[in-house]
Amino acid sequence: MTSQPYLAELFSLQGRVALVTGGSSGIGRAIAGALARAGARVVVVARREKELVETVEELRAEGCRADWVSGDLGTRDGVRAVARDAVELAGEPDILVNSAGINLRPPLGELGEDVWDTTLAVNLEAPFLLGQRFGPGMAERGFGRIIHVTSQQAHRAFVQSGAYGVSKGGLESLARSQAEAWSPHGVTCNTLVPGFVMTPLNARLADDPGKVAELAARTMVGRNGLAEDFAGAAVFLAGGASAYVTGQSIFVDGGLSVH
Repeated sequence: MTSQPYLAELFSLQGRVALVTGGSSGIGRAIAGALARAGARVVVVARREKELVETVEELRAEGCRADWVSGDLGTRDGVRAVARDAVELAGEPDILVNSAGINLRPPLGELGEDVWDTTLAVNLEAPFLLGQRFGPGMAERGFGRIIHVTSQQAHRAFVQSGAYGVSKGGLESLARSQAEAWSPHGVTCNTLVPGFVMTPLNARLADDPGKVAELAARTMVGRNGLAEDFAGAAVFLAGGASAYVTGQSIFVDGGLSVH
């Protein structure tokens, strides 16, 4: 077998449908682009229509198959509407990427129930509901990939982890529960764990040059992450090459977590 057919067998996503939440900016956008360029038909989900249109138009200009759905993942009805609209556009997904997140982190002593509820709804409940909607169908078809984007705060508390860290820790536990339920039927469920990545979600920290430099110094590669650093890992977890990888938290952090 020559290299191209072999690589295609391992990593091609031709014929697959992917739904990527938070796919119009940051890590989610990079993942959506990677999956589309690897051959998947991608449905990008986010709130802001302008960014959704820009993302999809960029992918279509490259010959990729991409659509978008605008929706609110902060309510159960909103999540159900997103799932319905995505299926109407592209059919049942083979790949579900939960990258949408909200980053409200007041000091824990000042954290009110509204921040708690909003954070858990978007960061944890929406991935649970989407998994419940699509996971059983993936299992029936004998193939599925569920990928969650979490955080260092799932493993250690720093820079006011608050409800955000709780939601991401719960998301990693959810991945293990999903893996237990559906991996016997060909559905793998894993998480990608970023370090500090220069995205809009981290704008608060990015405005502090001293803190940015300090975080870069804590990595082994000597720099903070970029959204595109997640492209290869996402394609790996979305395709055939990762069939025996499930229930895992895969750190894409330049060595920050082990330095």
